[in-house]
Amino acid sequence: MTPRLIRFNKPYGVLSQFTAEGKWQGLKDYIDLPGVYVAGRLDADSEGLLLLTSDGPLQARIADPRFKMEKTYWVQVEGIPDEAALAALRSGVVLNDGPTLPARARLLEPAPAVWERTPPIRERKAIPTAWIELVIREGRNRQVRRMTAAVGHPTLRLIRAAVGPYSLQGLAPGQWSPVAPTA
Repeated sequence: MTPRLIRFNKPYGVLSQFTAEGKWQGLKDYIDLPGVYVAGRLDADSEGLLLLTSDGPLQARIADPRFKMEKTYWVQVEGIPDEAALAALRSGVVLNDGPTLPARARLLEPAPAVWERTPPIRERKAIPTAWIELVIREGRNRQVRRMTAAVGHPTLRLIRAAVGPYSLQGLAPGQWSPVAPTA
């Protein structure tokens, strides 16, 4: 049987597992394919690209931090990060579980054209928001959120746009499509 690789645009409120829990939906509400498993995780309150595969070695190459596959995130943050905040992200920031590896970080201007989120993010009239692109090679628990908070810009919305050569392009929230494995 030919290995399968699936790109899925995970909506807000969906777990990176097939079984629902509490208020969170599971992947089975969107994907009905036997024999595919999640390669990497994405928190229920994060959105975007999730890869699933039937190929165990490919799953390991995607998910295991030892392979250092880049993950690209679009992050809507509170406030407008200045060059010092972006430089801190690029150098690596110290979190409670140790320093992060250096990241690539830049303001996204204009903001990416993304779908409306349900529910919408909280917005405060007196505090502007900005979008940054953050590219990391690690995958610690809630790492991107902790990194932006460490430089003074809490995350309001988090969308994973790419994992290695695989991108979110062309997928609406809740949609999936097969791709040829290239990792």
